[in-house]
Amino acid sequence: MNFLSLFILIPILMLGSLALSGNMKQIRSICAAGASLLLFLSVLLTFMYLDARNSGDTTEMLFAASVMWYAPLNIHYSVGVDGISVAMLLLSSIIVFTGIFTSWKMEILPKEYFMWFCLLSIGVFGFFISTDLFTMFMFYEIALIPMYLLIGVWGTGKKEYAAMKLTLMLMGGSALLLVGILGIYFSSGATTMNILELARQSMPVALQRWFFPLTFIGFGVLGALFPFHTWSPDGHASAPTAVSMLHAGVLMKLGGYGCFRVAIYLMPEAARELSWIFIILTGISVVYGAYSAIVQTDLKYINAYSSVSHCGLVLFAILMLNQTAMTGAVMQMLSHGLMTALFFALIGMIYGRTHTRDIREMGGLMKIIPFLGVCYVIAGLASLGLPGLSGFVAEMTIFVGAFQHPGIFYRIITILACTSIVITAVYILRVVGKLLYGPVVNEQHLQLTDAVWYERFAVIILILAIAGIGLAPLWVSDMVRESLGNVIAELIR
Repeated sequence: MNFLSLFILIPILMLGSLALSGNMKQIRSICAAGASLLLFLSVLLTFMYLDARNSGDTTEMLFAASVMWYAPLNIHYSVGVDGISVAMLLLSSIIVFTGIFTSWKMEILPKEYFMWFCLLSIGVFGFFISTDLFTMFMFYEIALIPMYLLIGVWGTGKKEYAAMKLTLMLMGGSALLLVGILGIYFSSGATTMNILELARQSMPVALQRWFFPLTFIGFGVLGALFPFHTWSPDGHASAPTAVSMLHAGVLMKLGGYGCFRVAIYLMPEAARELSWIFIILTGISVVYGAYSAIVQTDLKYINAYSSVSHCGLVLFAILMLNQTAMTGAVMQMLSHGLMTALFFALIGMIYGRTHTRDIREMGGLMKIIPFLGVCYVIAGLASLGLPGLSGFVAEMTIFVGAFQHPGIFYRIITILACTSIVITAVYILRVVGKLLYGPVVNEQHLQLTDAVWYERFAVIILILAIAGIGLAPLWVSDMVRESLGNVIAELIR
């Protein structure tokens, strides 16, 4: 038993316990206990990782373990973490924990809902700790499959359409990804699918040019890469609250993490040659997503298009292929994950009270539900990059790193991407003004009640995490920057 395997074992035990549970009290107790333990383990892992690095441990992957799984293809169950993986595990555990409490009053098939939620968590945690390509792909698929039912059964609006669209597009990306992974394995001459071993092989550049686009697009579909992003707004808008939180906050990060860990790390020569093509596409994602958010009137669609823009920044920064920009990309994954989880949690709470997500039918809510109103303002300020919150640190690191690229083409694209900051401020302030201030549009809203204890608890956890990264970002950036050393060495070789 490896320490990292606990992140898979605990959700599996939660899944089994939920199957045997008989009432809502037991379901809540199992979910709360399991999510609390996952959060504790991720915080403990973070301290253990920082302590190991401070002690001078230079091992590329810490807490590593490997067990033969399928001998004919030399597939191993192999796990290990670096600073980037640790950051993603911490993000995932925070959102799983808060997602459980935002679903505290789930009434429709609660046992089945939380069982699928646990299966989704297994895929997410397994993906971030895997160091074997095939094992990573397996957990990637486990994370995607539950989304169809979670949206199709427990969602709202055009949920069947959104669930099918999301599934088909993500499965299409998975097909490209599988071809790319098998191509990497067979063309590299390696005898194992371990990522660290594959990185030491010298794959012919001609083959890298074929497999780099397949893997980058395969993961990029989940990271809302233009023009493969169209599943995202419909999926987010139709998903139940906690699923939207986990989907936008964590699942989309699998795309950025995979692009970095597989496409760029294993095929650096092709990344240098072809990055300009994908930089154009990600630049479009950044600006297009922000402009699209301006014209939306549905709160979830506004946040969904905002996520397209912010996740575009992640891929944009990764493709700049320098340490500063890549550090910013990981910090943006953390920041956006927490920020969008907070947004979707608050939108779900507001919708549960007003029964509408149309901002034209709401107004003056600040004096009716002040706690939720203040928290929504904080989420908005984090999204538009207010100093002292996580969004500012992440975006500034990305743009500073992007300007370090010597090419004039890259600097022009960076300037265009910077305009998203202004656009974001426009739609965030517009929504805050329309939603929370001014006259009360619907007199029935005067009877609304503010957040209850479990809602306040979940929201405060997310706000503290956003403020913690914004006020003390160095421990994150140092942890990430150190882990980027081997990747940068391959890129400048």
